[in-house]
Amino acid sequence: MDGDVRVTDRWTVPAAELRERFSRSSGPGGQGVNTADTRVELSFDLAGSPSLPESLRTRAMERLAGRLVDGVLTITASEHRAQLANREAARERLAALLREAISPPPPPRRPTRPSRGAKERRLADKKRQSQRKRERRVDGE
Repeated sequence: MDGDVRVTDRWTVPAAELRERFSRSSGPGGQGVNTADTRVELSFDLAGSPSLPESLRTRAMERLAGRLVDGVLTITASEHRAQLANREAARERLAALLREAISPPPPPRRPTRPSRGAKERRLADKKRQSQRKRERRVDGE
């Protein structure tokens, strides 16, 4: 594990910009669970990162606004029993989150209207359904 996080083909977060903290993880682990620091908190200063172009930074800051604390994005991983596996999981999660945050917005939706044929088919189906219900009725009840 070289430490750098490859987000896209063009952008890689250098290991120097990442901060890792380790703590005790809850969950499985037997006797070693009380002594092993397997939980990983991976922090990345999104607001102050020199490796991220300004246009992508503003887009990512807008999309991740709910997850940022003072411009810092923190990912926690504690699903594995081994610290190394949790480190890799946190880095993969960070890369996926950043990849999604900097992706270009989808093209705007062009509003459409139902075609005349679609309207006619809908009305014909409604008439057929009401006729079917009318035929099932028992008069006098």
